Amino acid sequence: MRFKLIVAMVEDELSDNILQAARDAGATGATVINNARGEGLKKARGIFGMEITAQRDVLLFLAEEHISRQILEAIQRVGKFDETPGTGIAFQIDVEDAVGVKHQIKSLSESLTQPL
Repeated sequence: MRFKLIVAMVEDELSDNILQAARDAGATGATVINNARGEGLKKARGIFGMEITAQRDVLLFLAEEHISRQILEAIQRVGKFDETPGTGIAFQIDVEDAVGVKHQIKSLSESLTQPL
């Protein structure tokens, strides 16, 4: 079984909805890293020219390669990344090897062999 790592950097108020959308699309779990900072094309400035940086969450999903694209698309749809600048980004990368996922492999194998 081959895996992809989906990384999503999102506004913290979107995290719960994105996690649910990913689960609905087939994700079996996630790791959430809170209080990350990010910067877009332009630095946001507030009162007296002070820099404003919104809190971000980094969401990590280890997904089986056959369902990774639908999870990525669900994340994008709920996060509205393409419609609203600054809401977040998501991408996926190949995972060469993984350990500690034996229970997920069993569950995924069963769900991938069931007819739709």
